[in-house]
Amino acid sequence: MIDRFSVAPLWQMTRRLAAVASGRECPDLVITGARVLSTYTERILAHREVWIVGGRIAAVKAAGEAKRLGLGAPVYDAQGGILAPGLVDPHVHIESSMMTACAYAEAALLNGTTTLFCDSHEIGNVCDAAGIEWMLEDARRAPLNIFLTVPSTVPATNPGLETAGGDLTPGKVGALFDRWPEAVALGEKMDFIPVALGDERSHGVLAEALKRGRPVCGHVYGREFVAAYAASGVTDTHEAIDRDIADDFLEAGLWVFLRGGNPSTPWHSLPQAIRAVTELGAHPKRVCVCTDDRDADDLFLFGLDWVVREAVVAGVRPATAWSMGSLHPATRYGMDSEIGALGHSRRADLVLLDDSLRVQNTWYGGHLMVENRRVTSALGRQLETGRYVYPPAAYQTVRVPAGVPLVPELPSKPCVANVIRVALPGILTFHERLRLQGEATWEAVFAGRDLCFVSVVERHGGTGRVGHGLLQGLGLRSGAVGSSVGHDAHNLILAGTNERDLQVALEALKESQGGVVVVDDGQIKAHLKLPVAGLLSDQPAQRVREETMALKRAWDATGCILPYMGFNLIPLSVIPELRITDRGLVHVHRMEVIPLFEAEG
Repeated sequence: MIDRFSVAPLWQMTRRLAAVASGRECPDLVITGARVLSTYTERILAHREVWIVGGRIAAVKAAGEAKRLGLGAPVYDAQGGILAPGLVDPHVHIESSMMTACAYAEAALLNGTTTLFCDSHEIGNVCDAAGIEWMLEDARRAPLNIFLTVPSTVPATNPGLETAGGDLTPGKVGALFDRWPEAVALGEKMDFIPVALGDERSHGVLAEALKRGRPVCGHVYGREFVAAYAASGVTDTHEAIDRDIADDFLEAGLWVFLRGGNPSTPWHSLPQAIRAVTELGAHPKRVCVCTDDRDADDLFLFGLDWVVREAVVAGVRPATAWSMGSLHPATRYGMDSEIGALGHSRRADLVLLDDSLRVQNTWYGGHLMVENRRVTSALGRQLETGRYVYPPAAYQTVRVPAGVPLVPELPSKPCVANVIRVALPGILTFHERLRLQGEATWEAVFAGRDLCFVSVVERHGGTGRVGHGLLQGLGLRSGAVGSSVGHDAHNLILAGTNERDLQVALEALKESQGGVVVVDDGQIKAHLKLPVAGLLSDQPAQRVREETMALKRAWDATGCILPYMGFNLIPLSVIPELRITDRGLVHVHRMEVIPLFEAEG
């Protein structure tokens, strides 16, 4: 099995590395005829070769030096391509890909990413610490460097606002740090308003990381919160959505992870935020690029290499942009002596690029995993035989009683309805107030208003509670859509125009123990099944990608303007302005549940 532990620790390798670097011993592999992208000096150096031994880089030499010395090592001819360090993604949610960590590795390596820092708060919200440990076991089998930023906000809000399957107390967070060497930082602290207000539990979780000397990752919207948030010990954020807040973050001492993603989704804030560098003159030394969330299709199309190229399009020099995706994140986590550059003794995690920075080959620990943009036999064997099998409990997480009503009763008297309005790019939602005049039917209420029902059903087997709401702006013309990936408590979220189709969607999610479904006129049009914690498929990467593409086609046919990943954010009750959970409508700024219907005045 090839994994990150197959590369010997540096302290066991120094004599051998020194012997190879000085030409006294033969390398295991020489990659020659390359231009080398130096992330240390942000230059591209011509006519170089890299000597590799024991999965590590012994030296970078002038091209042809191994041949001149008669070392006789196996040689790979880079044919003038650009040799660069493997990419390091500083903020990822593997669960968003709907694939296991082992499957995720295929797409990551195809895109030149060899190291991830993942926050598994999705499976933590469903299965508590046990789920996070399952994910870590999965990650240990993957041919990829995967480190954990320990989930910090499970549940994302207090129990009075939503019901989750997990509850990561400060004590549980500390235990994960102490049990798992892969746990290297605290994951994104999403409850930024309670943090700014000094909430005791929120700061108790922060303390578990700070007293162990671990970095704290952040998540914050609103310039008014930046000072208090940074003062609480948070030292990075991936939520810089525009130039000015990115500049605020940098001046407050935070690392900024510029998030790039499919431009049709809410995950493409890089073009605006990077203007802090290109327009305001901020130095990029504490700026990284990241992917955050990718579904199984977008993971192949919009990898971290694509985000780097987007930074180049935005005006960043190519060598600087690649450094933002490799050395900078490695430095942020204190791992720049191991990854992120082609320095001597570093891991031999390398990529071969063409002149447009497109990945051709990927070496992981000196093993050729991708060649000419295709998976090699070595990686194929690992993906087929090394997969982790999740335990039976992971397949039993959708527990909903029968007869759950999904459409609220229509008030017979005039009143005001609190309505969630969505709009692209889809991260923020808006609070609208709709005056009802005692209409006789919901069809009359909906006429000409782009309204539909939205419900969140508690699925962790605790209460069977349902939160009812109205959604404006989704564009759903008929039928229903549903998902078990309702961030972050991951209850079931359903939207539809009628009770019948909503119930068909609900039953489909119960039967498959999770997934994303599209229904119209009582018929299932697409169903991506996610039986592992209601979040993950247990199928190979390409199979999940094909099913995701079919889902997207059916989703688009409904008229929904939000991609399904944006729809999954509607229950995310830490992002303004109005959200819905199993408890009902949540007014985020007030952190309280408000009724769907209120008396006028």
